[in-house]
Amino acid sequence: MPRAAASKGPLFVVLAAILWGTSGTAQAFAPEAAGPLSVGVVKIGIGGAAMLLFAAVSGKLAKGSGASVGWRPLPVLACAALVASYQVLFFTGITLTGVALGTISAIGSLPVWAGMIDLLFGKRPDARWLYAAALAVVGSALLIGSGGSLSVDPIGVMLCVASGGGLVAFTTIAKGLLEERPHAVVMGVTFTLGALFLSPALLFSDPSWALSPLGLAVALELGLAATALAYILFASGLSRVSVSTAATLSLAEPLTAGILGVLLLGERLSLVAVAGIALLVSGLLLATARRG
Repeated sequence: MPRAAASKGPLFVVLAAILWGTSGTAQAFAPEAAGPLSVGVVKIGIGGAAMLLFAAVSGKLAKGSGASVGWRPLPVLACAALVASYQVLFFTGITLTGVALGTISAIGSLPVWAGMIDLLFGKRPDARWLYAAALAVVGSALLIGSGGSLSVDPIGVMLCVASGGGLVAFTTIAKGLLEERPHAVVMGVTFTLGALFLSPALLFSDPSWALSPLGLAVALELGLAATALAYILFASGLSRVSVSTAATLSLAEPLTAGILGVLLLGERLSLVAVAGIALLVSGLLLATARRG
């Protein structure tokens, strides 16, 4: 891979994480009837359909169909199941323990899960990645936990941590599929199947909120920007960086969420939050800096 192309990998992952970080703000504007399960189904359903449409219009779908390597059913189904499961785990977890603690439990656990997977495959993380991950995790903890008292529900925290493991497992398996087919095709297929797997949840959560003008705007932002565009960028970056680096760079999500909370939701930044932002930015810069 050319050095110039490889150097864009971290940028693509950070841009994806920034788009993920818009989800919380978008949901804050959603109608009251928008329950977490229906939001999850609508989000990945619109996202998966949009990625497949993009793949078809751009000709990547035809290219993917003509790939020399056939679809491997087990990895595809595993990715789809993981997409559905980590959505349910995360939304259920934040319902029990709150958005703040749930988010830091899920997103903050990503580098840890990625490091464990690297060790499982005999890859030892280097010192710079360890320092970058530590700075980013502590920074995100300070940023998200600076908003006041937190209600700790052990089961909720465990579910959110498990959702982080599901995302890293999805990332690890999808990385192999991305070597065989165009990014939009892989993501579109797995997310569409994931939405189908998750669709029975609509029996317990009414998605009609998405039909109102405000609900439709929120659904489109979540599906097109925070899912379709974000995961196409993430897939492009993932094909150029390791899973552990991608997991660390994904911590740009709580940074984005914190900034949007100040700009759009009228939230205030405490000194603790400012310190968290500084540590987060330092960790991201360390992870993305070129090695000499």
